[in-house]
Amino acid sequence: MKLSTGLAALFAMIATPAFAQDTTLYRGGPIVTMDGDTPTTVEAVVTHGDRIAFAGTEKAARKAAGKDAAIHDLHGATMLPGFIDAHSHFTVATMSAGGLDLRNKAHAGVTDIPKLQAAIRDYIAARAIPPDGWVVVWQYDHEGLAEKRHITRAELDAVAADRPIVLLHVSLHGAVANSAALKAVGIDEATPVPPGGMMLRDDSGKLNGVLLEKAMFLLLAKMPQPTAEQKLAALDAAQNAYFAEGYTHAQDGATQPPDVAFLTSPAARDRLKIDLALLPFSPGLDALLANPDIKFGTYQGHVKLQGIKFVLDGSVQARTGFFTRDYARGSPQGAHPWHGQPILTEEEFIAQAKKANDRHWQLFVHANGDAAIDMAIRGFDALGIKAADDRRPIVIHSQFQRPDQFAAYRRIGVGPSYFTNHAWYWADVHRTNFPAEVVDFISPLRSAKRAGLIASNHSDYSVTPLDTRFMLWTSMARVSPTGIVSGPNERLSAYEALQALTTGPAWQAFEEDRKGRIKPGLLADFVILDKNPLTTPVAGIKDIRVLETIKEGTTVWRAAPR
Repeated sequence: MKLSTGLAALFAMIATPAFAQDTTLYRGGPIVTMDGDTPTTVEAVVTHGDRIAFAGTEKAARKAAGKDAAIHDLHGATMLPGFIDAHSHFTVATMSAGGLDLRNKAHAGVTDIPKLQAAIRDYIAARAIPPDGWVVVWQYDHEGLAEKRHITRAELDAVAADRPIVLLHVSLHGAVANSAALKAVGIDEATPVPPGGMMLRDDSGKLNGVLLEKAMFLLLAKMPQPTAEQKLAALDAAQNAYFAEGYTHAQDGATQPPDVAFLTSPAARDRLKIDLALLPFSPGLDALLANPDIKFGTYQGHVKLQGIKFVLDGSVQARTGFFTRDYARGSPQGAHPWHGQPILTEEEFIAQAKKANDRHWQLFVHANGDAAIDMAIRGFDALGIKAADDRRPIVIHSQFQRPDQFAAYRRIGVGPSYFTNHAWYWADVHRTNFPAEVVDFISPLRSAKRAGLIASNHSDYSVTPLDTRFMLWTSMARVSPTGIVSGPNERLSAYEALQALTTGPAWQAFEEDRKGRIKPGLLADFVILDKNPLTTPVAGIKDIRVLETIKEGTTVWRAAPR
């Protein structure tokens, strides 16, 4: 009789005397394998070292594990494969601790510009930031202010004219700077606006401090950056933030050259326990191409270069996404008509993407508006990419995808990585710009599944918080704070929502044979939850707690007892 690969591996392990010394038997609660398109649970799992050796009945598992195996009793909790981060910005977790975080609950009362000014003023005083010391504010969202407009350079100057102040927009596609910050980085009235960028002006025609898209990088490129030592010190906290959400695999979704060098350095590799996929940002592509030692798709310890990140348009909530229709509220400056603009020209995108594709480097393309998605499709077609090639280009966000674009995605083999948190955070804002039928189709995960696509769901951290259960909930409820459901027909079942955090992103990262399922031979990456998402009412999904995260057979995070 011919044994399956999993059973053959298991019996080979059992034949080894040392097997029981590094063997664990998990039992005592539902174990959802995510193996297949319908829910399957098993009674027990046996791991040996960093791999899964057996999944099945407890009786068979005990026999396979042997009498000396360690027992991990779930005590009724639910075990799943470790969650896989389809798209976020891991490096932000190593940086944002050094500034004022407006998403902190202590700042929930910052609802207008005077209160925002007061919060910044209090932060400067509490931190005793000296003159010329930089003040960086994270998670700024002008749509959350009563004025529904950006704070201005002059209003920031009124807070502290002698300190550079920068507010980073929650979308990571814009910033607001005061006069001291603009002067420190050499931006003045004569600075040319880079193609694909916007520098907003006041009624008198002077810069008002708002820098969007490529113009923002004029600021960021010259702002003080954390040293390698500071980043290293923050690395443990950053990966623990992901582990606390049940992630065993993270992504840095637009890695700048200094961070590529840092995160692949021996010092960082020694610290990393989480698997980390880097997407080097396309402006650094030529330098990567010139380096003969660069390898994509291969882990060095726990870090690998996954693919190249291209940004075709901006943020819809910031009104810089690229559409075939106009925004009802006009441009960020208030001009009409306005349907956004691309960040790269189509010719630039195709020329750069060809260089990466010729090396068989995976393509990751940020496209929010339907016109940007059209541009991505035309680019993939120009490169001759077909599903049969198994290149798996990923369109990140695919937020305002049209139904007619599914056929092209399937023909090319695109994996869409959707962003259902928008239904909660910004669907109400989107409805001020677009008709209901357009907003109701944001992140169309259910339609993508019917079209035969393998999709994922992501947080885009720090654009929205790292909260895996909240992501599950937004994909199942699709409701906004005002109670409006965006596309009831696009709501997912609990199992489908879990697929978008496990098997979907595993496939998109070419790791479906290593992660995303509980199956013999795959990595022993698990998350343990206090409730089973498959049996929890939708309203309770976001309240499920992560109890423990296990990476390659070792517990890397455990919740404090209540």
